[in-house]
Amino acid sequence: MKISFTRTGAFAKGAVVALFAEGGELPEHIVSLDKRAGGLISRAMKSSEFKGNKDQSLSLVSPVPGVELLLLLGTGKPSEITAREVELLGGAIAGMLQVSKAKSAIVTAFPAGHKLKAGQAEALLASGLRLRAYRFDAYKTKKKDPPRLDSVIFQSDETAKAKSIFAALDAVAEGNHFARDLINEPANILTPEVFADRVKGLVKQGIKIEILAPAQMKKLGMGALLGVGQGSPHPPRIVVMRWDGGKKGEKPVAFIGKGVTFDTGGLSIKPAAGMEDMKGDMGGAACVTGLMLALAKRKAKVNAIGAIGLVENAVDGNAQRPGDIVKSMSGQTIAVLNTDAEGRLVLADVLWYVQHRFKPKFMINLATLTGAILVALGKEHAGLFSNNDELAVRLADAGLMTGEKVWRMPLAPEYDKLIDHDVADMKNIGNRFAGSIVAAQFLQRFVNGVPWAHLDIAGTAMDSVKSPINQGWASGWGVRLLNHLVMQHYES
Repeated sequence: MKISFTRTGAFAKGAVVALFAEGGELPEHIVSLDKRAGGLISRAMKSSEFKGNKDQSLSLVSPVPGVELLLLLGTGKPSEITAREVELLGGAIAGMLQVSKAKSAIVTAFPAGHKLKAGQAEALLASGLRLRAYRFDAYKTKKKDPPRLDSVIFQSDETAKAKSIFAALDAVAEGNHFARDLINEPANILTPEVFADRVKGLVKQGIKIEILAPAQMKKLGMGALLGVGQGSPHPPRIVVMRWDGGKKGEKPVAFIGKGVTFDTGGLSIKPAAGMEDMKGDMGGAACVTGLMLALAKRKAKVNAIGAIGLVENAVDGNAQRPGDIVKSMSGQTIAVLNTDAEGRLVLADVLWYVQHRFKPKFMINLATLTGAILVALGKEHAGLFSNNDELAVRLADAGLMTGEKVWRMPLAPEYDKLIDHDVADMKNIGNRFAGSIVAAQFLQRFVNGVPWAHLDIAGTAMDSVKSPINQGWASGWGVRLLNHLVMQHYES
């Protein structure tokens, strides 16, 4: 889809989306259109009591020759609308246009009186439309979906500024879509090796890529990660992505993702019902990959590391057994009492590797880690655990700004005691209580004092809540959140 910006003026052919403020007057170009329609538009507004209130809409088919569809959308009071709401409105516009089967559309400038920067409102509308337009139909042999929009033009009084702002938002949307693609792929296609190969393509964007194979992991002592993958015919990989957009020598920020491309639960096997969703157990790795693409595409002025542990948790005669003891890269030993608590084993070695090799300012890991976080928070918030108050507050603020919300959960020595073990240094599960907290306490043992946050995204990364900007199974959750965090606080 082609998205462009133009000065306010005459309408092109196709669909027209007109934005009205609550209590506002008809814009001059809509008044002109109404005259051509013999007053049809004003009569329809009066009969439907359309006054530009928030969430109000009115649709008129072919009001005048050349205009196939006129959509009137209320914005409410512009002074009260937020950037987040404008982006959601853009997504809603995309949904309406898709239903109408319009091939092209023009969207009028956002009503004056808002508190956003010049050109920002139109850019956010375009971003919402771009996010909503995503679809994953690679495996459909008979595509019967409605025609796509070919082009959308957004009118603005500040076209240059709108284009500049949208360029960065478009880069983030591309990263989000890449993450969605990865999560939507079936596990028989997206094995650890294939995932790593797809990440290689990011070198075209200026990202440095390094891939660790099992032999290198063994040499590094990554027994925790390797133990998870020993029952699969698809060998694990660790992919390290590096974007050097900041000052030379400045410490990087680091993002780590759990990438279990399919999780049977191992010998502690999962129930059959719903196991097909475990193709999405690499949502954390997908987010990190999409984030790195977004940072590179928008030329972010930051040094960033993205590291993902890719492994399949499968079942065969070589699979890890409950009761096995493995030695992590940190030197700490782990009694694996439940092979379905595997994500924390993967992250343990990657976290240790990243902190010791790159000495980052902070580490944020993302993982579809526990079903318990869904019990606690449902699908509206990801669980946030952190050893650093400043980082936690910044993440929470970024969540409110982007709509990818987080809720801070506790960490405490009392919970940490639950994973002590009588033979090994620790075990990978606690008792039946506080499952998400215990998993976070486990990860914290491999952080070693570095500012760190753990995001449990089991409820947000897959089987996602539908919204105006996401209608699919995979939301790409986290790309927009972390991009906003970096942009607001860590760029030069």
